[in-house]
Amino acid sequence: MDNLYFANSLIDWYAINKRDLPWRATQDPYKIWLSEVILQQTRVDQGLPYYQKFLNKYPNVRALAEADQEEVLKLWEGLGYYSRAKNLHKCAKDVVKKYNGFFPDSYEGLQKLPGIGPYSAAAIASFAFKESVAVLDGNVFRVLSRVFGMKEDIAEAKNVKKFREVANRLIDAKRPDDFNQAIMEYGAMHCKPQNPMCDSCVLSGMCYAFENKEQKSLPVKSKKVKVSTKHFSYFVFEHEDKLLMKKRDDAGIWKGLYDFELLVSTDPQDVEELLTQYNFEHGETVIEHVSKEYKHLLTHQRIYATFYKIKLLKEPLPKSGEGSYYTSEEIEKLPKPVLISKYLNEYKF
Repeated sequence: MDNLYFANSLIDWYAINKRDLPWRATQDPYKIWLSEVILQQTRVDQGLPYYQKFLNKYPNVRALAEADQEEVLKLWEGLGYYSRAKNLHKCAKDVVKKYNGFFPDSYEGLQKLPGIGPYSAAAIASFAFKESVAVLDGNVFRVLSRVFGMKEDIAEAKNVKKFREVANRLIDAKRPDDFNQAIMEYGAMHCKPQNPMCDSCVLSGMCYAFENKEQKSLPVKSKKVKVSTKHFSYFVFEHEDKLLMKKRDDAGIWKGLYDFELLVSTDPQDVEELLTQYNFEHGETVIEHVSKEYKHLLTHQRIYATFYKIKLLKEPLPKSGEGSYYTSEEIEKLPKPVLISKYLNEYKF
C-alpha cells in the first residue's frame, strides 16, 4: 500500500467525519495535555465535562500548579484511576518550576514530565508543535493490525516498537497532527473493535483483515488482566450528626482520598461476626442500618461493599485512633472514591 494514499485517505475521511471536540480547536499544549490525561482509560462523553470543569477552574498550568491537591482530587472525583490526577498536579508543578510555565516542545522533552509516556508525548508534540511523531493507542493498533495483517502480540514491548516504527513511516510529515487525529478517530468511530463498518471503509480495498475475514482476531493481545474479588465492610460511625472519616495514606489507588473504617476480606462476612472482629472501643451504640451490597469494578479488582452505619452515643474513636468527625457540608468538599459518594448519596445522614 502506498503510504501517502493511506495517510491521505484517513485525513480526508477525518475532515468530513471528525467529532467536534474542544481540544481539537487549539494548539495550546496545556489544553491538549489536560485532555490527553483525562481521556486515558476514559470515554470521550464521560471525560468532556471534566475537561471543561478543569479548564474553568484552572485556565492555565500555573493555576493548576498552585491548587491544593485535595481540591484537584475532589474535581477529579468519579473519573477513577486517581494516580492520573496526582500526576496531573505534579506535572503542572514541574512545568512551572523547571520550565517557567512552558511545556517542552519536543517528544523527548515531554517524556521527562511526570505521567507523560510515549503516547501522550506523541499526541502533545504533534498536536501542539507539529512534530512528526506517531501516536500509538488501542485504536491505532487496531487499524494497523487489520489493514497490514500485523499479527504480532501487542502486549509484548518488542512488538509495540514494531508498530511504532510502522506508524512513523506512515505519518504525513507535513500534517502529523491531522494524521494522528485521523487514525485514532478512524479506529474509534469506523474500524471499531466490534462490528467494524467494513462496507464503507476507505481502506477496505487493501485491508488484510477484510480480505481474509480476520477482523475479530486482530489485533492480537494475549495477556489478560487477572481480576481478584474482595469484600469491603465499611463501618460508618456517626456522632452528633457527624461522620468519622479518614484520609487514606496507603499506597493503593485511593491514596489521598477519604473513606470510612474498613475491613477487607476475600469472602462475605456476617454482620455479627464483623462487629466482633472489629472489636472497637465503644460506649453505647446503635446499629442504624446495613446498606445494600454495592458492586464496584476496577481494572484488577471486583469489589463487593457493604456499609454498616453505627450511631455512637458517646464519642470513642476506633482502636486505630485515625480519622476525624465531619459534617455533611464538610464531607461534600472532601475528595472521595466514587463508591463512597454513591453510598452517601443514597443513604443521607
